[in-house]
Amino acid sequence: MMEKKKVWVVNGPNLNLLGTREPEIYGHETLKDLEEQLTQQFIEQVEFTFFQSNYEGQLIDWLQQSVGHADLVLLNPAAYTHTSLALADALAAITTPVIEVHISNPASRQDLRRVSLTAPFCIASIAGFGLNSYQFALSAWLNQGS
Repeated sequence: MMEKKKVWVVNGPNLNLLGTREPEIYGHETLKDLEEQLTQQFIEQVEFTFFQSNYEGQLIDWLQQSVGHADLVLLNPAAYTHTSLALADALAAITTPVIEVHISNPASRQDLRRVSLTAPFCIASIAGFGLNSYQFALSAWLNQGS
């Protein structure tokens, strides 16, 4: 039996409000729905650990702690994508591969959302497919032979 990959799913500010926050942009599914969908879809291949915080420092701590404990981090930095040099620095400092994930397509939204400070330190970015962005990112990573 193949050993399961350890994947940390790290979600940033306001993602705890999925399902009720701006459903026209983010949909009606909740963070719990996402966790259940990922776990069911990848049950044979992946052992998940899920995190969500509205606090920048907590996200940085989890990224740093991923080294040696996770094979991959799926990171939705939310608004910190566009504002956090500290988060970008944390990504630059760790060796765990990270894929940046977004539910909406930031490039199609306000000008200030079109620049990602974090993406240059990630191995890939997937955006605009709703909660499927997480599944697409993980499927792509698993299929490339990671």
